[in-house]
Amino acid sequence: MISKKNTRRKILIILFAAILLVLTAFTVSLMAPQEDLKSKYSYKDFEPAAKCRSCHPGLYEQWSQAMMSQAYTHHWDEIEYFDLAVAHAKAKPELKDAVDGCNGCHTPLAFMGGGKFPPPRPSEKSMANESVSCEVCHLIQSAQTDPPFNFSYLIKPGMTKYAGRTPEIESPAHKIVQNDFFRTTEFCGNCHNEKNPFGMWVKSTQLEWKEGPYAKEGVRCQDCHMPKAGYQYAIMGKPHDDARLHLFHGAHDPGKVRGTIELRIQPDIREAEPGETVVFTVALFNQKTGHKFPTGSVEDRIAWLNVEATDAKGKVYHLDVDKKGFEGEEYTISGDNLAYQDMGVPLGIPDFKGVQRDGIPSGNRIFRMPYFDPEGRMTIMQWNTAKLGVDYRIGPREVKMEKFTFRMPFDIAPGELKVKAQLNYQLLVKPVADLLKVPEEESRIIAVNDHTTFLTVLP
Repeated sequence: MISKKNTRRKILIILFAAILLVLTAFTVSLMAPQEDLKSKYSYKDFEPAAKCRSCHPGLYEQWSQAMMSQAYTHHWDEIEYFDLAVAHAKAKPELKDAVDGCNGCHTPLAFMGGGKFPPPRPSEKSMANESVSCEVCHLIQSAQTDPPFNFSYLIKPGMTKYAGRTPEIESPAHKIVQNDFFRTTEFCGNCHNEKNPFGMWVKSTQLEWKEGPYAKEGVRCQDCHMPKAGYQYAIMGKPHDDARLHLFHGAHDPGKVRGTIELRIQPDIREAEPGETVVFTVALFNQKTGHKFPTGSVEDRIAWLNVEATDAKGKVYHLDVDKKGFEGEEYTISGDNLAYQDMGVPLGIPDFKGVQRDGIPSGNRIFRMPYFDPEGRMTIMQWNTAKLGVDYRIGPREVKMEKFTFRMPFDIAPGELKVKAQLNYQLLVKPVADLLKVPEEESRIIAVNDHTTFLTVLP
């Protein structure tokens, strides 16, 4: 005889297994894209952004000034895609699918409807130049993966457009359907998270947000990059006090970058004699971003802390950051090092020695996460990244503390010593920009913030 207790145990085990099976199937369904959108449609299935301008002139002008409208035509994106990625895929065909996938976020209409890879260059003025257009975002129904990444959006072209709020009027041009997905950060994660062929998260902006403090408080990507304001969405509609502006301010907007990090510097003593050692401490507080800084194309970008002392006679002394001793720290202190040798393959340069890794004065603290190619060399080609290095970026609401030990020279001028700490930012390290002839604006130095302190040098 089988006891009732054993019977109940067996029933519970069977029930648990069934639930586990259902949950596993559900998870798998979320992780695997349900529809492959590559070349599924044609250009004629989509409308150009210019058509939207007739009813939404203000939003169109905002979008046309944002990077969303230049995701394919922007000078660095064109150089990186055609001169590095496409050329690399020709040399290594196993990379072709990943390189084709670049278009899934940089020019979704070409990815879904162009039927040609690579798409025509921007100079040919094809519909690929639409970049991330009105059609792209307002046709998205959901994400097909959890977490969203690598153009995981579900898009079906047609006259039905989706939006985050309930339509107030009936549009004469298309149907409008309210979709709560537009209110989520997963909407942004479709393209602002990226996993490469080596399984590396080479972009993880939405995931960084999700792991940070703002996610717990319900502050979303849209709250900073699409702020609310009194505005009129369409000429036939009424103004709203809480309309979402389509500005998409981000890394390419100096006004967005400036002030991102607060910093303060102070000495351990206020009076010192020549030959004496003074320790300066700098506190850097990320009080503005909901993700890490820098984020996005982390392989390209650096922020660095430069500290200089100027004596009473105007002589300038550069202070080197004190080492902390953590693993991989050598990549976070600027020096005379070569890197990016794997660019030699797409550029057709045998035995390429690389270019200067940082392009800034030695001894500065760099806030970055280095990417490494399969041979262990630092790379800016995210599709060729086999390993990620130490993540020494500044997280949301994180404070980094850096020390600078300065032994004052015996010939330093007595009087007031001015010490300035400045945090700088670059979208692309200058040696790479110079090699690839990228326009100067991509490697210009943006001053994020600075602070000055003083001490007295005694005679």
